[in-house]
Amino acid sequence: MPRVLRIINRFNLGGPTYNAAYLTKYLAPDYKTLLIGGMKDETEDSSEFIVENLGIRPIIIPEMRREINPRNDIIAYQKLKHIIKRFKPDIVHTHASKAGTLGRLAAYNSGVPVILHTFHGHVFHSYFASYKSKAFKSIEQGLARRSTKIIAISDIQKYELSEIYHIAPAEKIEVIPLGFDLDRFQIDVQIKRVAFRKKYKIEDNEIAVGIIGRLVPIKNHQLFLEAIKNVKEKTDKKIRAFIVGDGESRAFIEQKASDLGLDFSTNGKIASLTFTSWIKEVDEVYAGLDIVALTSLNEGTPVSLIEAQASNKPIVTTNTGGIENIVQPGKTALLADNGDVQDFSEKLLRLVNDDAFRLEMSNRGWDFVKDKFHYSRLAEDMKNLYNRLLSR
Repeated sequence: MPRVLRIINRFNLGGPTYNAAYLTKYLAPDYKTLLIGGMKDETEDSSEFIVENLGIRPIIIPEMRREINPRNDIIAYQKLKHIIKRFKPDIVHTHASKAGTLGRLAAYNSGVPVILHTFHGHVFHSYFASYKSKAFKSIEQGLARRSTKIIAISDIQKYELSEIYHIAPAEKIEVIPLGFDLDRFQIDVQIKRVAFRKKYKIEDNEIAVGIIGRLVPIKNHQLFLEAIKNVKEKTDKKIRAFIVGDGESRAFIEQKASDLGLDFSTNGKIASLTFTSWIKEVDEVYAGLDIVALTSLNEGTPVSLIEAQASNKPIVTTNTGGIENIVQPGKTALLADNGDVQDFSEKLLRLVNDDAFRLEMSNRGWDFVKDKFHYSRLAEDMKNLYNRLLSR
């Protein structure tokens, strides 16, 4: 039985954990997989429950962290080499940047036959100053030369990696979209909706608009706040806004809300804007919302938009990264120009004011994502790629 060593940055809530967990679970019994991850940031909620619920016991390398720390990075690299020597994998498959750097170097220097890396996003714009972005691009180009294949999670991402940032030639990049357990978003929807709206005291005639994810600069929550303020000034509908998640930008976002005159709550009391922090029962969140928003400056495949469609919720989002590949523009989602507050506000206002249009968009979501982004499709696609590479 071929052996796969799967390495992810850290066990925090997001696409990489789900992707790695489902592949570890559902590539068996054809492949024996060992899952390794680093430590999450203090501001992030743990996703270890995801792998534990699937019966997976990962190895944690405490020194493998998001930030660059030469001492910790060297220790993590040495630990990875030791694990490779002991486990003897036929394939090393890394997910996201830190795991991709340390994992691929360890695999290459250990003579592993097949080395793969999945880009769940990239940091080549909107994350860092230009000189840092150029440095990271150069590093990724070198790592790509040491990889057997690069996996992109959307056609747009493949185009960016090959034609814009020149990380690897197009023929070296395979497109395999993410996959999730989406069925839970269709179960007991009304019960979950009542529970969420009762907890946060949302009236039946109030429209709940939510944004779900890490509170970090790249997510551009400032645009969300400005759009909420604009829409509240232009509609007679009652609106409640929810920011679900946590992170390093929490204090900045709260201050921005105050500056805009938006009253907010962090303890569940009634307010125009509610900060809920992380909620593990995310299916209950989607059931309770009426509109899902995303305002990111840069994205790979945002999980929240896939989950929103699985929950039959209409979307308003900035048009960045691979988003056009995971929604149906104009049918399940309205796409605004990246960073354009006026455009985003106008599209959100349309969804708020037009009940029939909002319902029409809602009804299309599940049919679009149920097979395209299911974990069974993900596992089958990856199995076919592994088989092809090992038979060379």
